[in-house]
Amino acid sequence: MSHVTDMKILFSRLFSIKNGLNVPRWGIRSYSRDIDRPAQPLSKGSVTPLPPLSEPIPSLPPVVYSTAISEDAITEVTTLSNGLRVASEKKFGQFCTAGVVIDSGPRYEVEYPNGICHFLEKLSFGATNKFPTRDVMLLELERHGGICDCQGSRDTTVYATSADSRGLEAVTQVLAEVTLRPQLSSDEIEAARQAVAFELETLSMRPEQETILMDMIHAAAYKDNTLGLPKICPHQNMLKIDRGAILNFLKNHYTPDRMVVAAVGVDHEPFVEYVQKYFVDTKPTWSSEDNFKPKVDKSIAKYTGGMQQEECEIPLYPGSDLPELSHVVIGLESCSHSDPDFVATCVLNMMMGGGGSFSAGGPGKGMYTRLYTNVLNRYHWMFNATAYNHAYGDTGLFCVHAASPPNRIYDTTIVIARELANMAGKVGESELRRAKTQLQSMLLMNLEARPVVFEDVGRQVLATGKRKPPSFFINEIEKITAEDITRVARRMLGSRASVAARGKLTHLPSFDEIQANMTLSSDAPQGRRLNLFRA
Repeated sequence: MSHVTDMKILFSRLFSIKNGLNVPRWGIRSYSRDIDRPAQPLSKGSVTPLPPLSEPIPSLPPVVYSTAISEDAITEVTTLSNGLRVASEKKFGQFCTAGVVIDSGPRYEVEYPNGICHFLEKLSFGATNKFPTRDVMLLELERHGGICDCQGSRDTTVYATSADSRGLEAVTQVLAEVTLRPQLSSDEIEAARQAVAFELETLSMRPEQETILMDMIHAAAYKDNTLGLPKICPHQNMLKIDRGAILNFLKNHYTPDRMVVAAVGVDHEPFVEYVQKYFVDTKPTWSSEDNFKPKVDKSIAKYTGGMQQEECEIPLYPGSDLPELSHVVIGLESCSHSDPDFVATCVLNMMMGGGGSFSAGGPGKGMYTRLYTNVLNRYHWMFNATAYNHAYGDTGLFCVHAASPPNRIYDTTIVIARELANMAGKVGESELRRAKTQLQSMLLMNLEARPVVFEDVGRQVLATGKRKPPSFFINEIEKITAEDITRVARRMLGSRASVAARGKLTHLPSFDEIQANMTLSSDAPQGRRLNLFRA
């Protein structure tokens, strides 16, 4: 008997055992027949043969195919009697994301000890009037498969949850409790103080400097006002922040007119009812005065430009082969997210791109952006060069963060300054097309995630009262021309530079020299010539 025959017999026995069939070995041929050959009748007592795969199975209901919806999902917005806005958008799936977006952040801490918003992040989803401990609240969320988080930026604070849609009422109640009725016990505040202290200590021990540098570049760009106030709690304020200061801040800034309760993946009408029940009908902890008028800093951000630097040693990971680095960030005043030039600025940011010198990947990772082709691929000492665009309600900040060994910080700074000046030069057709396509794809891919859609809905409704659909931005991106990029670049380069530097800064050029290398005038001094091969 051949090897092939042995395998057929083994297969037939295994098939019979697996399916519990009492079929003679020689009767298995009907199961392994060719698709187009009709089945041979079996002897009495054998199993009915399977239908051929070339014929449809009888008695099945007709197939109904789903149709693609080309229109953008509609965001419904309702304003309640006290000014609170409720926004929601339907989305396929069993789970939903709901949260509260608040016009509150470090930029409003002018009359408070800086760091309150940092404390509030650590105090989020703690004990409330309804939930005596954090564990009780988390158990309530876990009943519906829920998770929660709180994140703050310089001008907003976001409390968010993701859970099963059937638990929407419980989730809404949790959100109302944590934003309007927190207990803020002395034990919780002390625990938050320790968490903040640990985070500050961790930041000082990590090689990554982005968090600290973003605070420094904002402090340089908006000196002592609004967006220039620190997001990270300063060490000297650790003991100044107490329950009274936190409650006073909440009382003035967590008001209905400064809040949007948003959800994605829910029906709008029941969601509005739940928000009315828990956010409006049930009063907040601090609602003792009927005629209370919130005192909020409404000043417009004032761009100043300038320089912030800190001489220190940047830590290294143990066993790392990377050298010690010094960091520099150069920034320019950009535009707000409501400015007509906002989309063009985003395209320019994508065109500049950048990243780390050890990044792997192709064009999808930005390897053809200007900071790669003109900087990272030309200067071997450059370890990082990344462009950022921060857009706020009244202003913006466009900046480039670079890192290199301390003995190369002069060359690094001058290279970045000149690359920023070159933004106002000629824009290639292929690089513009690539930047626009990459920005469009990034926008659409990010909006595949439900939490991102929630944040987009909440922030847009908070800023404008409505949400512009993704198709609007796709079309606006498509309209951007090379002339728009040049005009926006010249507009930014007309502002005074902002510089933040950290590390060993012995070779850091002066502010005036940095500014001179960013001027649009051809007869301006350009500093000393760069030596590409100096050790």
